[in-house]
Amino acid sequence: MALTPEGVGSYFTRMKASGKVGQHEGQAQRNQEQLASVVEAASLLAMVKPQVLMLGHASFSTTVGQQAESQVIQEVQHRFGVPLITAMEAVIQALNHMKISCVAYATPYDESVTHAGLTYLQQRGLSVANVARLGAIGNIYDQPSSAAYQLARQADHASAQAVFISGIGLPTLSVIDALEQDLQKPVITGTLAMMWMALRQLGVCDTTSAVGKLLRNN
Repeated sequence: MALTPEGVGSYFTRMKASGKVGQHEGQAQRNQEQLASVVEAASLLAMVKPQVLMLGHASFSTTVGQQAESQVIQEVQHRFGVPLITAMEAVIQALNHMKISCVAYATPYDESVTHAGLTYLQQRGLSVANVARLGAIGNIYDQPSSAAYQLARQADHASAQAVFISGIGLPTLSVIDALEQDLQKPVITGTLAMMWMALRQLGVCDTTSAVGKLLRNN
């Protein structure tokens, strides 16, 4: 909501999964369960007649796989006539638009989910200069913004053209500008990329609420 320009409406609903939210244990399984609820969630949002649907869950795409991701996108678009764009697709499109081919990858996930994300990025044609993750944490959603800042600094590498911080639940917005100033390179998150992609889809160029080089300059 903090990134939404005046005059643009944003509506939200949740996908379904069992287990403990935000914890490493069972994350990949929860993502698989959420896959089954995407169409139902889209049907609720379709009631307000949106012009674009965004799936705000970065590790969803990397753990369910590109084939399942593509199938659910096609099903939603066929049933509701509205484009569905995942967080990871928005990230890839944003990086391509900025002509970035090599990134540093920062995640709040465990080793296996982080590796799945690394594989996804490489399969989409990106080079990954370095990977960093928070390690053992109680809950992704309980992390302070300082943890996101330190994580990005840890992930950064001299050969990386940008730093990609995965994990929609990490509180990153308040540290993006500081990171870009300190690292002297763009910092991309799923949240920034989704808003950038959604506004392009809507034809909106208002940068009043913009955070980061992606939204301000592209």
